[in-house]
Amino acid sequence: MGIMDKVKQQASTLAERTQEAAKAGQEKLGELQEKRKLDQLYRDLGAAYFAQRQGDSSPQNSAEIDRLVSEIAAQKQKVSS
Repeated sequence: MGIMDKVKQQASTLAERTQEAAKAGQEKLGELQEKRKLDQLYRDLGAAYFAQRQGDSSPQNSAEIDRLVSEIAAQKQKVSS
């Protein structure tokens, strides 16, 4: 095997490892974004619940709480999978 063949093989191996690392990084970033979204949903739910406990028991607030609970359940399934 000539030196150029070895260089090409090493370059190919390096390119494959770089692609694998990039894919792993993208997956990790996606997981982090999903967790951040879940955290935001929990904060929004807490704020809506607090508003309700402070006397804002409007139908819009109740609907918002229901929507957030449903969205949190769906988001938790995404994060768990």
